[in-house]
Amino acid sequence: MSEVVLEQVIIYGSVFLLCGLTIALYLGRKSRKTKRTLKKVQTAKAEGLFEPLSLHPHIDLNACIGSGACITACPEKDILGIANGVATVINTSNCVGHGACFHSCPVEAISLRIGTETRGVDLPHISKEYETNIKGMYIAGELGGMGLIKNSVEQGQKAIESMVKSKKASREGVLDVVIIGAGPAGIAATLAAKEHGMSSITLEQDSLGGTVYTFPRSKIVMTAPMNLPLFGKVKLYDTNKDELLQLWQKVISEQQLAVRENTKVDQIIPVEDDTFKVLTNTGDTYLCNQVLLSIGRRGTPRKLGVPGEDGQNVAYRLLEPERISGKKIIVVGGGDSAIESALLLMDQNEVTLSYRKDKFARLKPKNRDKIQQAEQQGSLAVLYNSNLLSISSRSVLIKEDGEEPEEYPNDLVYIFAGGELPTSFLESAGVKITKRFGHVMKSYK
Repeated sequence: MSEVVLEQVIIYGSVFLLCGLTIALYLGRKSRKTKRTLKKVQTAKAEGLFEPLSLHPHIDLNACIGSGACITACPEKDILGIANGVATVINTSNCVGHGACFHSCPVEAISLRIGTETRGVDLPHISKEYETNIKGMYIAGELGGMGLIKNSVEQGQKAIESMVKSKKASREGVLDVVIIGAGPAGIAATLAAKEHGMSSITLEQDSLGGTVYTFPRSKIVMTAPMNLPLFGKVKLYDTNKDELLQLWQKVISEQQLAVRENTKVDQIIPVEDDTFKVLTNTGDTYLCNQVLLSIGRRGTPRKLGVPGEDGQNVAYRLLEPERISGKKIIVVGGGDSAIESALLLMDQNEVTLSYRKDKFARLKPKNRDKIQQAEQQGSLAVLYNSNLLSISSRSVLIKEDGEEPEEYPNDLVYIFAGGELPTSFLESAGVKITKRFGHVMKSYK
């Protein structure tokens, strides 16, 4: 064999060896990544976090190329992962519906959906212009399936833009639009209405901020920038409820917007000339050409139906935990709202958390870690497999599985049992509601 041939054999052999090592390293890394991801999926399934609760990513495995761009873009941890070269969902219950994964995918392999093939979610009928089956009646925000503040703000603006395209001539005594709900979508819509020269009024059954107002003061509510009409880009990160409400109050004051708090809409009646009559609990009536529903999905807190639940020492939301101290408190529930409230109250009070199951499920990872640590340190007590039977002014009666009912001294009771979709209110207005299974949210198409 000549020296030239031998040299070529050595060169080619080295190249093949290098390629082989590169491929082996790549396949080994891919295998390890797959194992880690599948282990996380198993844990998520065991903890009840794999099945989605609301808006979530759905991956087209035939289109996915496993770039990992969706994982990098997601603001939450371990919602998505890579297994066998393609993306997969992991802790889907913790998805906040940000939409970043959808926008970042280079091959459009992700769609955002609500409901699954086996678990349906009640949703009102909404067109891509945010109009319901009732002409002139629109829906934006959480009620339509978009719970994230940034998404709700965008929807509120877009709904008003759709109204502008079909705006009727102004008439005396008839508003262009009545906006129901002063949460993120409602506030953005109110600003957008003024920006477009529309006459409007915004009605809120509780206080400014809607659902956000019911969060504990220090709860983080916004983690991404957003644009507000007449204000511009809001560059706030890790923003808590108090900071966000202060911003909205500032904007509303500066723009002199008409927002009426503690005004609940009892009925919306379509009348002649394609207008609407909006009736409120204050006795006021408003005539308008168009209506925007920007209320939350949990229109009314779900009650336990136990004796004493209507007492003054019972609440369904925690507003200012820093003002509560030296109290014996029972918190009922096992979701994130219950856990966060118990954690905020425990430093200055004696807190007992009552949960009807044997372990927490579908909690955000941070909340799970914090409640476990608090329980281990004795900062609060947790009663698993327990049910609240009755409430009095100074005590509660709680029964744990297999035990006799026990009386606990108590000053305050906070119940976090979820809320009920305002179905009857919507149906009375003529809005069609359908249980959707794996429904693709058109706003993200």
